[in-house]
Amino acid sequence: MKEKLKGVMGAPITPFTDQNKVDFDIFSKQINFLIENGIRMISHPMHIGESINLSEKEQRDLVDCLVDSADNRVPVFVNVSKAGTDLARELALYSQSAGASGVILLPPYHWKPTQEGLFEHFVSVVGDLDIDFIAYNNPKNVQVEIGIDLLKRLIEKLPNFIGLKDATFHMGFFTEVCRVTKDLNPNFSIFTGVEYLLTSMPVGGCGCYSACSEVAPKLVNKLFDACENLNISEARESQYKVKQLLELLNENHLRYPVGIKYAMECLQRPVGHTRKPIMPLNDEEKKDIKNLLEKLDIFNTEQIGW
Repeated sequence: MKEKLKGVMGAPITPFTDQNKVDFDIFSKQINFLIENGIRMISHPMHIGESINLSEKEQRDLVDCLVDSADNRVPVFVNVSKAGTDLARELALYSQSAGASGVILLPPYHWKPTQEGLFEHFVSVVGDLDIDFIAYNNPKNVQVEIGIDLLKRLIEKLPNFIGLKDATFHMGFFTEVCRVTKDLNPNFSIFTGVEYLLTSMPVGGCGCYSACSEVAPKLVNKLFDACENLNISEARESQYKVKQLLELLNENHLRYPVGIKYAMECLQRPVGHTRKPIMPLNDEEKKDIKNLLEKLDIFNTEQIGW
C-alpha cells in the first residue's frame, strides 16, 4: 500500500506574458520556488491557475513543464476536470504519458449528473489509469456533491483512488468523510480546499490545497507543522495570520486570483496579468494587500524574488 499523502499541496498560478501567452520560464521558476520552500506536492492547473481560461494545447504544454520542472522531487497532480467525460479522459491519459504522479477531477461542469452518473464519470476517466486519482468535491461551483455513499463505492472500485479535496466548507461532512474512509482505506488522504488546518487536522484531515503558499509558503508550512505536532498555541497564531491573508486575497471570488498575483508582484515574484474576464485590481485594493503583507511581516519572513 502506498504511503499516505500529507502536507501542503501547492496550487500554482499560471503566469502570462504581456502578449497574453503562457510564460513557461516563470512557471518553471514558480515550481522550483514552491519545492525549495517546503511544499510537498503540487496540483495544476486549479482554478487559481485559471484552468478554465486555458486552451487544450496550453494545458498539455503546462503538464509537460510541470513534470519537467518538478523533476521527481515531489508528486505532481494534473487537474483534468472538464464538462465532458471523454475530454477529461483524454487529458488524463496525456498526463499519465507525460509522467504525472496523478490527476485530480471535479464532477463535470454544467451538467449536474446524478450520483450514478458521477460514478460512471469517475470510473470512465480514471478506472484503468496506472497513476493516482484525487476527487475534488466543490458543490458550490459545479452544483453537485460527491456524497458519502459515492465515496465508498469509488474507494472499493478504484485502487488508484487515494484522496479527496473537500471544498464544501462543511465540518460535519468533512468529519464524516474522515470517519468513514479511515476504515475503508487508512491511507486515504483528505485535504481541505483552503488552509483551515487547525479545525480539519484533529478530525483526520491530512493537509490542504493552498493558494496562500504562492505568497507565504513558510507561513502555511509552519501552520501545518504546528497542527501535526499538536502545538496548539503556535497553530492558532499561524491560523489567524493565514486566515487574514486568505480572506483578503480571495475577497472577491469573481476576480480570484488577481489578488494573489499582485501579492506575488509585491514580493518581487511577478507573474503577469490575469486573463479576461478577470479584471485588474484598483489602487485601493492594491494598497490593502500591501498593507496586510506588511502587517503580517511577510516581507521579512518569506523569500523575496524567485
